[in-house]
Amino acid sequence: MTKSKAAAIGASNGRPPPLRLVIDGDALVANWQWLRTQGGNADCGAAVKANGYGLGASEVVARLAAAGCRDFFCATWAEAEAIGPLPDAVALSVLHGVRAEDMPAALASRVRPVLNTIEQVTRWRESGGGPCDVMVDTGINRLGLTPAQARSGLLDGLTIETLLSHLSCADEPGHPLNERQRDAFRTIRDAVPARRYSLANSAGILLGRDYGFDLLRPGIALYGGVPTPDDAASTALRLTVKMEAQVIQLRHVPAGEGVGYGAKWTAQADARIAVLNIGYADGMLRQLGPCLEAVVGGERRSLAGRISMDMITVDAGSADVAEGDWVELDYDLPKLAARSGLTQYELLTGLGRRFDRIWR
Repeated sequence: MTKSKAAAIGASNGRPPPLRLVIDGDALVANWQWLRTQGGNADCGAAVKANGYGLGASEVVARLAAAGCRDFFCATWAEAEAIGPLPDAVALSVLHGVRAEDMPAALASRVRPVLNTIEQVTRWRESGGGPCDVMVDTGINRLGLTPAQARSGLLDGLTIETLLSHLSCADEPGHPLNERQRDAFRTIRDAVPARRYSLANSAGILLGRDYGFDLLRPGIALYGGVPTPDDAASTALRLTVKMEAQVIQLRHVPAGEGVGYGAKWTAQADARIAVLNIGYADGMLRQLGPCLEAVVGGERRSLAGRISMDMITVDAGSADVAEGDWVELDYDLPKLAARSGLTQYELLTGLGRRFDRIWR
């Protein structure tokens, strides 16, 4: 068992925090291996932005690098620095490019910028920067050069390791923009020399092998999210995170009394309420209240009342539970996203720093 470098607040001096994420490293690797098989001959990288989607980027990189992953993507240079030294033969790219403020760190590092704008291309070229990646926008209208800019000669003389684009509607398999973006990217591939070409994110991988090009860039699917209503993915992809919190107190609430802010939950009969040490400051947003279930003493139980900043209250019924016990919160990403209206991305990346992140 190892701890992520993203240390939890309060985990020092041998005092583990009262809330934890137990992360299944074997499931992470198995998800990456399955995604790799979906891309034909394409290599399979990994997106580790937002601190490895909330789980700990350093540990994700170490686990996947040991399994054979060689290409990683984060958002900013601060994220790249937080990951720390990279394993041998592993590459890391910064998706947001390179600002003037980032140039000293970028030039001193083997991490590559993904150049997105004319200004970034000019800045990198004039500084004598080495190999880089380039993003071309094929229809999401977010980051990237336009196809015309990419074909204009702007990129002549750059050593482009990977030319990237990003799909807008890959989580809707029948959306016509998917094929338009794929075809536009093929045209750019034929016009702009690079060592490799990359289009498919997690959902894009599931669109088929003609979206794979040379390099896959999965993110949410690595961590147990199912990016499209795909039966094969739903069966193959494994949840990586188990969420647990300790019971602070057990309360006996008489029939007719309310629990929590606004007294929105009323005991219909005398009730046992377990107060858990976790709340919306840890990413458990209030709208999750009606959607969450807790496993208390082996029984599935509903929440009682509103989620507050640092506490959740659970109707414990007659479950065998005591103060100090650990209670699991069912954090099945696809199921919870469908119930709550939040995306699987929000459910993972919003998890706070107070969790002890324990890898097994």
